[in-house]
Amino acid sequence: MGHSPVRPRRAVAMSVSHSSRLNKLVREQYMRLPQDGRVQVTYVWIDGSGEGVRCKSRTLDKEPKSIEDVPEWNFDGSSTAQAEGSNSDMFLVPVCMFRDPFCLDPNKLVLCEVLKYNRKPAETNLRHTCKKVMDLVKDSHPWFGMEQEYTLLGINGHPYGWPDNGFPGPQGPYYCGVGADKVYGRDIVESHYKACLYAGVKICGTNAEVMPSQWEFQVGPCEGIEMGDHLWMARFILHRVCEDFGVVATLDPKPMTGNWNGAGCHTNYSTEEMRREGGLKHIEAAIEKLSKRHDYHICVYDPRGGRDNSRRLTGHHETSNIFEFSAGVANRGASIRIPRQVGQDGYGYFEDRRPAANCDPYAVTEAIMRTTVLNETGVETKDYAEH
Repeated sequence: MGHSPVRPRRAVAMSVSHSSRLNKLVREQYMRLPQDGRVQVTYVWIDGSGEGVRCKSRTLDKEPKSIEDVPEWNFDGSSTAQAEGSNSDMFLVPVCMFRDPFCLDPNKLVLCEVLKYNRKPAETNLRHTCKKVMDLVKDSHPWFGMEQEYTLLGINGHPYGWPDNGFPGPQGPYYCGVGADKVYGRDIVESHYKACLYAGVKICGTNAEVMPSQWEFQVGPCEGIEMGDHLWMARFILHRVCEDFGVVATLDPKPMTGNWNGAGCHTNYSTEEMRREGGLKHIEAAIEKLSKRHDYHICVYDPRGGRDNSRRLTGHHETSNIFEFSAGVANRGASIRIPRQVGQDGYGYFEDRRPAANCDPYAVTEAIMRTTVLNETGVETKDYAEH
């Protein structure tokens, strides 16, 4: 009697990029080569979408010890939706330097502001005005911590690990979940965490989120302009790590319609007087100011003037309604949440739950300072003279 042939098991097709399947051991052979004292510096900037990041690298003859040691550079703004082809040179002005977790020491990642040919900030350079405002309010010592939610997608645009022609089970077991049937892509999350620590990004935690394939990391506490600098670099590192694994991280505030949680960027905030004993009255005063400027904040809490957030802030799935301002202790369905511990202690911080996952942290932190410290009202912002 002949043996029946053994049928090979069908491999599960995972939707990852072609580049991620290249032989990484071969790459490692080249990455170990010495650099003879020279240094690779990768310049990182925000492109014309206000959401995407771009990068390019150059060689310096020695390791830069401070941001002043990194020269300005330029790029073709017509290819990043930041200039016309006839006048396309844009300036890259280094503002914050990190260690490079991809090429390793002594190589650097450098976050840059983008200036136009006339040295004025590009339209999506929201750091420029944020820095002016943060300099004005520096004596209040504003601290921020931002909770960046994101969703992992396969290269086909479908949430990573979800069935090809269906949906996972309903939400419930996935938040802070453990197990192969509860969480998808933990390797990416842990690699990103380690890369941020190595780089010097002030990452302070991570967890699996309510929707499967959705994750969150937190950055902070950061003072002033540092919040935007560190969150943008953490985002760049996330996209680079995902590139290595062949998947995509989206910051879309509502990547899946239906009974699935959206993605936000909850912003925790305090000033020095809020952190002192009796600070709760200053927290309540700030919330009162925010309540009178809800429309202004909604306009700057996503890149499209509130249109992205309108898909997320429905009053369901742990969100407030986009048209109404609300605040409460331990209430995750409110615009502003005061943590229970803060209510008990009588001092601390509060959380603005309205910013979308794809918000610009420079815009969010600037808006909070304008309203709560500089006492601006209405939808117009004040232009402060250079100091």
